[in-house]
Amino acid sequence: MDQLVPLDQNVLDTLRKASTSTLATQLFKHGLRQQFLVGVQPVGPVNAPFAGEAFTMRFIPAREDLETLEGLAEPDNLQWAAVEQIEPGQVMIIDSRNDISAASAGDMLITRAMHRGALGFITDGAFRDGYVLEQLDIPTYARTITATTRLTSFHVADLQVPIGCADVAVYPGDIVVGDADGVIIVPRHLAAEIAQDALDQEEREAYLHTRVHNGESLIGVYPPNEKTLEDYAEWKAGQ
Repeated sequence: MDQLVPLDQNVLDTLRKASTSTLATQLFKHGLRQQFLVGVQPVGPVNAPFAGEAFTMRFIPAREDLETLEGLAEPDNLQWAAVEQIEPGQVMIIDSRNDISAASAGDMLITRAMHRGALGFITDGAFRDGYVLEQLDIPTYARTITATTRLTSFHVADLQVPIGCADVAVYPGDIVVGDADGVIIVPRHLAAEIAQDALDQEEREAYLHTRVHNGESLIGVYPPNEKTLEDYAEWKAGQ
C-alpha cells in the first residue's frame, strides 16, 4: 500500500465534533449519497464520538481444512496480526460480507486493539461477548451478537486493502467517524475540505433547533432563508 500523506490532527478533531447526520449532508453535497453503514449499530454506549483512519480487514468464506482451532496459534493468522499492527488513532473495520452467521471477533481481540490505541472496532457482521464489549472503553459496532466462532464461516483473506462494509466502499486511510447513531465513512481526500463546513453546519443547526423547539414554523427557518441567516449571524456575533 502506498504511503499516505499525514492528515492534520485538527481535521480529525473537527470531524469528531460533527454528527454522522451532518457529515452525511456534507458528503451529499459532494455527490456521495450513501456513506453511512446502514444496519451497523453500537454494541454498547458510545461515550464520545471518534474520528480515525481506517485499518481494513477482509473476510472470505471459510474452508474447513484451513479454519481450525489449532490454526489460531499459527504465525500467519492475519486476524491476530491485525490487532498487533493497528496503530493508535486507527479504527478497525471488517468486511464480513454482511454475514451474521458467525462472529467477526470477540472480547480478546477487541480488548487487545483497545490497548494498542484503536479508536473503534466495526463489522458489518456479528461480534461475540457482547456483555463484555458493552463494558470496554472502546466503541464497537455490529449488526448483532452471536456466540458462533469466526472459524465456522470466515477466513481472513487480506489486511489493509479496499473493502466493502455494509455496502460502503472503505479504503485504508479513509476517515471513519462514529457516534451514538452509527458510523460514516469520509473519503480521505475530502476530509479536510468538509471538516469546517460540517462544524459550521452543526453550530448553525443547533441555533435553528432552538428556534423550532421554541415553537417556530419550519418555513423560513429550516432550511434557513436569508432573514434567518442574518438573525443567526447577529446571534453568533453576540456570543
